Order: sequence, then C-alpha cells, then structure tokens
Amino acid sequence: MAATIFNDAQLEVLRMMSVFNTPEAVSDLKQAISNYFAQKAESEIDKLWADGTLTERKVESFRTLHERTPYK
Repeated sequence: MAATIFNDAQLEVLRMMSVFNTPEAVSDLKQAISNYFAQKAESEIDKLWADGTLTERKVESFRTLHERTPYK
C-alpha cells in the first residue's frame, strides 16, 4: 500500500479539523468553504466581464447550449 503524502496546506487543514467536533461546526465550515469558492468564481466572472471575454451576447448563447455526450 502506497503512503499518502500531504502538502503543507492539507496538513494545516487537518490540524484545524480538531476543533470541529459538532455537526453545527462542520456545517459552518462547509458554508464558509462554499462562500469562499463562490466569491472566487464571482471574482473571475467579473474579470471576464470587464475585459470583454464575457458579454451579454455570450451569456444569452448559453440558453441554447447543448454539450451533452450523445449516447447511441
């Protein structure tokens, strides 16, 4: 069996987990992580909008976008 090697960030998260000992605390942590990634996504979308990569026309084209894998 291969050993798992954690990077510094992963080790820090594991150390922090020792204080999350109730379901409410875990729920709060999940919400905080979700908020963090939502903020990052919003920031990236704002950048795309500001530099013209994302436009109203492009957003409207998503309405008819079909990228499903065809299965026969």
